[in-house]
Amino acid sequence: MRYRTFGRLDWKPSALGFGAMRLPTLDGDCDRIDEDLATRMVRTAIDRGVTYVDTAWPYHNEQSERFLGRCLRDGYRERIRLATKMPSWLVETPDDFDRFLDEQLRRLKTESVDFYLLHGLNRVQWPKLRDLGVLDWAEGAIEDGRIGHLGFSFHDDLDTFQKIVKTYNWGFCQIQYNFMDVEFQAGREGLRYAAERGLAVIVMEPLRGGSLTRLAPHEVAKLWDSAPTKRSQAEWALQWVWNDPDVSLVLSGMSAMSHVEENLASADRSAVGSLDEGELRLVDRVRNAYRTLAPIPCTSCRYCQPCPNDVAIPRIFELYNDATAYGDLERGRVGYVRFMKPEHRADRCVACGACEPACPQRIEIIAWLKKAHAALAP
Repeated sequence: MRYRTFGRLDWKPSALGFGAMRLPTLDGDCDRIDEDLATRMVRTAIDRGVTYVDTAWPYHNEQSERFLGRCLRDGYRERIRLATKMPSWLVETPDDFDRFLDEQLRRLKTESVDFYLLHGLNRVQWPKLRDLGVLDWAEGAIEDGRIGHLGFSFHDDLDTFQKIVKTYNWGFCQIQYNFMDVEFQAGREGLRYAAERGLAVIVMEPLRGGSLTRLAPHEVAKLWDSAPTKRSQAEWALQWVWNDPDVSLVLSGMSAMSHVEENLASADRSAVGSLDEGELRLVDRVRNAYRTLAPIPCTSCRYCQPCPNDVAIPRIFELYNDATAYGDLERGRVGYVRFMKPEHRADRCVACGACEPACPQRIEIIAWLKKAHAALAP
């Protein structure tokens, strides 16, 4: 296993971290973790040098923390740094801070967590937690030993990310980052911004929820095949992230023992600067090839916003483009149904026509909204 730096903290994490969000299940039931297999997977990773295990309150419908409490017995808890996350969206009063953390410690069968994250901060959740006094509370939890270090995970735009980083002396943060998402959410600029301020940066979704490992379209497969060094699609994606010196560790949500073995082998080969200039240019070409497969030429300039009827036009087009380019309609539907409010979906469009004259790309927005809704709606 290779080990990396962790911001200003005096600790060397394993290049690979184990994310307990996509554990193997029984009969496809998210609530029913295949505990025998999952335990073998987690312990194999730890035996092979993984030192960071990540979970959260909602994973596997609140079963992930409970599972890890059982899995990390027999001395395994002492061999790793354990991370979990406060369910920010469920917090209503300051009393909830202790209520959630104490329940998480009970589930995990531990007296403390090494790393505690405020989960999924954005422009809505962050001000609420801040105004309820979460930072003073966290300082107290660090002082009484229940938390080792405070950080946050993030899903919003770069400006919001930078504002949160500047607010507090965070130890670390967790962002979505992969070779397709260099300008998405915090993106590369956010990665640099946090690292320059001494934060450790943990990367989630390095494989974009598995999209980057699916059978590649012909245009993309030809590019990968042209590389002198042959790698799987997963390894190309992982090595691209590990290549960056500002990345502290990469989380992978593994759901099969083969994933554990493949990712451990990739981590053993990882290093800052391991990809040469030609290989980095190849990844850029792959990114561009994927983008050309997107049917709607939307650049997210947002000239179409605000919509008089609150339709989230750029986000809808992004979900539809991604589902088409990666051949992953189910992932697009999850984003559309689970993470987009009904009042912002495409069926709220009344064809008023205000958006189309404002679009620099001359997109037939109304027609594409109908197609997107037909594809993504339940």
